[in-house]
Amino acid sequence: MQQGSPVGSGSAGQGAFVQESFGGMPRRLFRASPSRLLAWVDCPRRYRMQYLDRPSPPPRAQRAHTSVGTAVHNALRDWWDLPQAQRTPEAGAELVRTSWIDAGFRDPDQSLEWRERAQGQVRSYLDDVDPADQPLGIERTVSLKTEQIALQGRIDRLDDRGSELAVVDYKTSRWEPTDDDARTSLPLALYAAAAWKMFRRRCVRVELHHLPSGAVASHEHTGESLQRKIAEAESIARDARRAEDDYAEFGVDSGRFPATVGPLCQWCDFRAHCPAGQAVGPEKSGWAALENPVRTPT
Repeated sequence: MQQGSPVGSGSAGQGAFVQESFGGMPRRLFRASPSRLLAWVDCPRRYRMQYLDRPSPPPRAQRAHTSVGTAVHNALRDWWDLPQAQRTPEAGAELVRTSWIDAGFRDPDQSLEWRERAQGQVRSYLDDVDPADQPLGIERTVSLKTEQIALQGRIDRLDDRGSELAVVDYKTSRWEPTDDDARTSLPLALYAAAAWKMFRRRCVRVELHHLPSGAVASHEHTGESLQRKIAEAESIARDARRAEDDYAEFGVDSGRFPATVGPLCQWCDFRAHCPAGQAVGPEKSGWAALENPVRTPT
C-alpha cells in the first residue's frame, strides 16, 4: 500500500483492534455502506426494519424532495455520457426534464414548478463546469476493508486534481451545507479513504456542491483525520454487529433496537410501523421538505 495511506496494516495507531475469533478462525468482516452505518446512529429501530426484518415493512411512498434529488443526480451523471460537444448547460437542463418523476408532490402544478426550478439549478451549475475536464469517476463504487469492516459506497463524482483526487457530493436540499458539514461528514471521509487506497493516490479533499445556492462547502483532511473517521466507522459497526447478533437469536424481541424519538420521526419512511414515532406529532406531507427544509446527515 502507498506510504501514508489512511488504511494501514493494523498497527495500534491506525485504529486496529483485537480480532474476535472462534475455533481459531477470524470472524467475518462486518459489511456495510456509510448510509447503513448512519442509519444505525440515527435510529436502531429504523435500522432493524430497513436492514434486518424480513420481509421488510413497506416504507412510505417517495417524498417530493427525493424525486428532485434523484432527477438532478441522474442529470449530472448522464451529462458526462454525452459527446463532449453536446455537454452544454441546456443539455443538462433537458436531462432533468427527461428523468423527472412526479412522485410526492402536492399536485401537477407543484411538480412543474420544481422541475423548472431544478432545471435552472442544473443549468447554472453547469455554467461553471468545464465539459472537457472529465472526472475520474461518476457515481463510482468504491470499497474499503479494515481488519473489522468491509465498506462499500458510491461517490457522486471523483475528480482528478493533478497529483491528488477529490470527492464531490451533490446536495439539493434547501439547507445550505457549511465547511463544518464537509469536515464532519463520515461518508465523505470514508469515500476519500477508499479512493486513496483503490487508486493509490492521495485523496483528502471532500466537497459538498449545493445546487440551489451554487455554494461549495469543502474540507481538507489529513491521513490522521481519515484514520479517525475509519475508527469511528469501526466503532459504529461494532455496536451494530452486537445488535445484529442479538437479533439473530431473539428476532424482533431483541431489546437492542430502541426507537430514537425526536422531530425526525415525522419524516421517517417507517413511521407507520413504529408506535413510538407516531406519537411525535403528525407525519410530514410528501412535499414538506420543499417548504421547510429538514437537516439530514451529509
